[in-house]
Amino acid sequence: MSAWVLPDHIADVLPSEARHIEELRRQLLDTARGYGYELVMPPLLEHLESLLSGTGEALDLQTFKLVDQLSGRSMGLRADTTPQVARIDAHLLNRDGVARLCYCGPVLHTRPDRPHATREPLQFGAEIYGHAGLEADTETLLLALDCLDAAGLRDGVIVDLADARIVRALFAGVPVDAAALARVHAALAAKDASELHLLTKDFPAASRDGLRALVQLYGDASVLDEAAKALKGTPAVSAALADLKQLAAGLNGSAGRQISFDLADLRGYAYYSGMRFGIYVPGAADSLVRGGRYDEVGAVFGRNRPAVGFSLDVRELVGVLPARPLRAAIRAPWSDAAGLRQAIAQLRKAGETVVCVLPGHGSEIDEFHCDRELVEQAGQWNVRAI
Repeated sequence: MSAWVLPDHIADVLPSEARHIEELRRQLLDTARGYGYELVMPPLLEHLESLLSGTGEALDLQTFKLVDQLSGRSMGLRADTTPQVARIDAHLLNRDGVARLCYCGPVLHTRPDRPHATREPLQFGAEIYGHAGLEADTETLLLALDCLDAAGLRDGVIVDLADARIVRALFAGVPVDAAALARVHAALAAKDASELHLLTKDFPAASRDGLRALVQLYGDASVLDEAAKALKGTPAVSAALADLKQLAAGLNGSAGRQISFDLADLRGYAYYSGMRFGIYVPGAADSLVRGGRYDEVGAVFGRNRPAVGFSLDVRELVGVLPARPLRAAIRAPWSDAAGLRQAIAQLRKAGETVVCVLPGHGSEIDEFHCDRELVEQAGQWNVRAI
C-alpha cells in the first residue's frame, strides 16, 4: 500500500474547502457569541471512564481507545464533545446560574455515523446548562436556525421535533431487558410495524398499543392532536405533547422553514431526556443539525442539572453549500525596495490579501486569482485593476 493513502473515510482538506470551513467556523462561533455563549476548548484525549460516563453503548462503540504510556490507564479520543462540556460545567465552572457554552473542534469516530460521512467531523455545538424551562429549548432551536442562516441556509429548512419522554413513558413498568429494548427502539426508528408487533405482543396493553401507534405518528402539527388521542391517560406523554406544541408555536415566525414531528424518532445517543430535534436542509442525506434536552448528562460528574443543546459537522455543512467566491487579492512583485514593502504592509493591515510573486514564478497558476496588482507609478506604489 502506498504511504500516502489515507484510511477509509479520512481525507485531507484542500485550500478552497479549508478556507470555506474556517470562514464558517468563525461565523458559527460569532453567531453563538451574539447569544451570550462562551467558547470552551476541551481536550481531544481523555481518560476513558470520564469520556464515556453515562453516554451509553452507541458512543462507546464510536470511540477510539488507547493506553496512556505515562500512566498505563485507558484513554479515548472523543467521539462527541457534549460529555466533556458537561464535565467542564460541573467541575471547572461550577456556576450556580445559567451557563451558555459553545465549542468547535474535531471528533473521531471508529465508523462513519451515516453514509458517505467522514470519521473526523469538525463538530460545532452550543449548550445551555441550568435552566429547565422551554425558554432554553426555544433559544437552542433559534440559535441552531440562526447558525444555518449565517451559513446561507434558509429556504427548504425542515425542523423535525420529537420528545424522548414519550417512549420512556410507554416503557414505564414494562419488564424488558436491554437487548429487547434495543430491538424495540430499532423497530420504532425504522418504522417497522410488523417487527414491532412481534416484539411487543406480550407487553401490557397500554404500552403495546401506544408503541404501535407511534409508528404512524409523524407529519405536520396535526400529529400532536392524533397522539393526544392515541396515547391518552399518560401524564408524561401529555406534558411532552404540550411542550412540543409550544415549541412549534415559538418557531412559527421563521419564514421559509417547515416544522414537522416524528414521535418515534429515537436516533442519537442515550442521554436525551426530553425534547429532541433534527434539522434537515436541501442536499443533505440526513439531519444536518441534531440536538435536544439531556438533563441527566451531568449526573455522573456529580452535578445533575438541566442541559439542552445541539451540534453539527462543519465539514458536512460545507458540503451542502455552494462554493464561496474567493476574496479579491492583489498581486505584487517581490522586491527588497523599502517603498514597496511599506505599501504591501499598509495594504495587509487594511485587510487586503497581497500575494508577492516569487522570482521566476510569474506565469504559474494563481491560487487567489488576483484581480488587481501593485505597480510603481512616478515613484509611488499604487493598486490598479488587472
